[in-house]
Parts: sequence; C-alpha cells; structure tokens
Amino acid sequence: MTSATVPFPDPSAAAPAGRFTPQMRAFLRNPAGVAGLSLLVLMFLMALTASFFYPGDPLDMVAQPLLRPGQDPHFPFGTDSLGRDVAAGLVHGARISLLIGFSAMSISLLIGTLAGTVAGYFGGRLDDLLVRVTELFQTIPTFLLVIVLVAIGRPSATLISLSIGVASWPTIARLVRAEFRSLREADFVMAARSLGYSNARIIFHEILPNALPPIIVTTSVMVATAILIESALSFLGLGDPNRVSWGSMIGAGREMLRTAWYLTAFPGAMIVAAVLSLNLVGDALNDALNPRLRGVS
Repeated sequence: MTSATVPFPDPSAAAPAGRFTPQMRAFLRNPAGVAGLSLLVLMFLMALTASFFYPGDPLDMVAQPLLRPGQDPHFPFGTDSLGRDVAAGLVHGARISLLIGFSAMSISLLIGTLAGTVAGYFGGRLDDLLVRVTELFQTIPTFLLVIVLVAIGRPSATLISLSIGVASWPTIARLVRAEFRSLREADFVMAARSLGYSNARIIFHEILPNALPPIIVTTSVMVATAILIESALSFLGLGDPNRVSWGSMIGAGREMLRTAWYLTAFPGAMIVAAVLSLNLVGDALNDALNPRLRGVS
C-alpha cells in the first residue's frame, strides 16, 4: 500500500500574481487620483528646481517692501514687509514643507510598523506591553506633544520631522497590529511555518506584503497631516528660523492680513493644494487597493 504525498501549498502563491497591475490600472482610471498625483509631482518638481529658478537665499531682502502682485514684473507675487520675494519663498518653502512631511511619515512608518509587527505576530505579554505603550502615546494630543518636543531643543527641520514622527507612530502601529493579527493564521502563513520558514521570513516576505495596501493609504494621509503640523508650528514661531516654509510665510504676514492679503493667501493656497493632492491620492489608492471597492470578489 503506497501513501499518497500531499504537497504543501506554496506560500508565495497566496498573493495573486501581478497584484499591483490591476490596482495600478484602477488608480489610473480614477481622474481625481490622477489629478492629485499630477499636482503632487508638480510640487516636487518645483521643490527640486527651486535653486535653479531662484538661486539666492529666499530670506534675503531683494526689493522694496510690500510690492503688490503684478506691480513689478521681476516679483510677480510681490514682496513682504522686509522686501523678500514672495515667489522665491513659495518655491523654496515647498522644499521644507514636503521634506518634513515625508520625513516625518517615514519615521512614524518605521516605528509603527516595527511595533505593530512585533505585537501582532508574536502576541502574548509582548503584545500587551506594546499596546499599553501605544495607548499611552495616544492619550497625549499629537500637536501638543510635538510642541513640547520641539520646545525642548533648538527648532530645526530635523527636530521637527523627528518630533512629528515620534508623535504620529501609534496610528500605523495599531493598523499594522490589526493586519498581522488577521493574517498570522492564514493558510499561506501556516504553510510557510510547515515548510520551516523563519519568523523573519514569514513576517517580511509573507505577511507584510499582504498588509501593505491599508498602510500605503494611511501614509498618504499622514504626510498631509505632517505638513499641516509643520505649518502650524511655523505659524506659532516654532519653525526652523533659518529655513522658509509656507507656515512661516503665513506667520510673518498675519499682522498685515487686511493690507497685504497676498502674504498669507499664496502660501495658504500652496498648503491647501498639497494637502488636497495627498488626500486625492489617498482616496484613489484606497479605491484601487480595496477589492470590495473595485468590485472584485
């Protein structure tokens, strides 16, 4: 009597082949998502070419103070109360705002993913400990915690990014933990354990790739939130004094809101455009990566 050999399923086959191809097509069919992505790319190009079009320091006084938009063709967006070019500030401000937004997101993504992965995969007392630490951070308002962390040191772009990232990681941690708890008993994970895969390989090669879609959507929203927090800090005078940002431009022009509206309107419009583009991309990614919303059974 011969015994039939039952082959183990290949864990890598759990993820459908070419999983990002239909998602990318769904994203490109979303006009709002394409518009948001296009606007975001334009802002990145503006930040990357800032030194080419405006090679000087945007904080230098270059003209008569309070030139209105269109009054001087060399300064199409006018000048502020110190004679600084508003257009140069907008272009260079894109650098610091986008840099802090994506840097803070990367920091929170790293911390939150590690904490959520360990808690969700191993469970037990380690899970309880990390959940309590996450809840402790969530009891403190994010903006208040960022203000305290920035006020302790000397305000700089690096410190602001680090502070926002440290204050924002619980959102990612709870999401990753929930995804790992739902996937760790899946068939392809059990097959990977049966084949003798290590915990590290199961985590990073089997579970984490399947947990990426909701994480990607959340990170787009976190970038927008980080940009808003940085703008609020700069508005309150807690930004990097050596770098111009959209928030610092609004803070510098708030006292002349009635007489020189453009000093706050132009940087405010840039913040709105950046946050709107990120939200449009996030909504489109959610529609593209969620099989229920795509109508995939």
